[in-house]
Amino acid sequence: MRVYFIPRIHMSHTQGNSEPLDFFLLVFSTVLIAAAGNIINDYFDVKADKINKPHKVIIGKYIKPRWAIVLHWILNFVAFAIACYLSWRYKTFWYVFIHLLSINALWFYSMYFKRRFLIGNIIIAGLTALVPILCGIHFLEFIQSQKDYLPASWTIETPLHTGWAFGSYFNTFVVLVFAFYAGTLNLIREIIKDIEDVEGDLVLRAKTLPIVLGKRKTKIIAMVLLVLLLLTSVPFLVDGYFLYRGQFLVAFAPILLIPVGILFVIGLLGMKTDGQLKTADFLLKILMAIGCSMPFYWYFL
Repeated sequence: MRVYFIPRIHMSHTQGNSEPLDFFLLVFSTVLIAAAGNIINDYFDVKADKINKPHKVIIGKYIKPRWAIVLHWILNFVAFAIACYLSWRYKTFWYVFIHLLSINALWFYSMYFKRRFLIGNIIIAGLTALVPILCGIHFLEFIQSQKDYLPASWTIETPLHTGWAFGSYFNTFVVLVFAFYAGTLNLIREIIKDIEDVEGDLVLRAKTLPIVLGKRKTKIIAMVLLVLLLLTSVPFLVDGYFLYRGQFLVAFAPILLIPVGILFVIGLLGMKTDGQLKTADFLLKILMAIGCSMPFYWYFL
């Protein structure tokens, strides 16, 4: 997201521009909240983790549960303090709101919603989608604050009449597309992880998708979501083809790997055994990494 907005940032010549530091603080606070979320999730999942992944259990083995809780709140406090600074710096409530929402959502997810039918998966997918949205808010707020130093076309979102997708309000459109695909891919990953963790979740009396519907039906749901994700990408690729014509393959080469990867994941999920689930999970991580790296590819192209 930062790479996409770099040209606009470099054109700002105001004295004392603290944007690079502010963005670092934003990334740092996001990482802190994610780390705190992992700690509290492990705290509530010790019994299940001893069954699902005994070699990865940390709480109770390397760190006392009490200190895990203390560390969780310290990380959240530092992240929230950064959010307060950024909200004051850019005169917007968004940073405080999203950080507070994320901290509380991760707590209640780990304590209760993770073991509920589908709700926990949706919460994590939504929080994943919030990451590019928060980055987008940061840069759009910064650009608007520097409107006296930037071209009007970069501070006011004027429609670009070059196609249905690329002809929308482009800055907001880019942010929302990243959020949609990040959230949806992570939702599918969470569903696959639930299939892997059935044995441990049964100990916690969880009501996850594979426990309620069965592994076979849950795999079908994951495959349907992947197919729908593929279908939603078709209009963007078609619009990109007519926009770039002869340079389409160069401009979209990494993106074209994503549909191929999704088809491969669908094939893995279609197998009767569960041995390929970890491979499917790993492939989805790779696809998400490819999607996140696209702005870097376009920037250096």
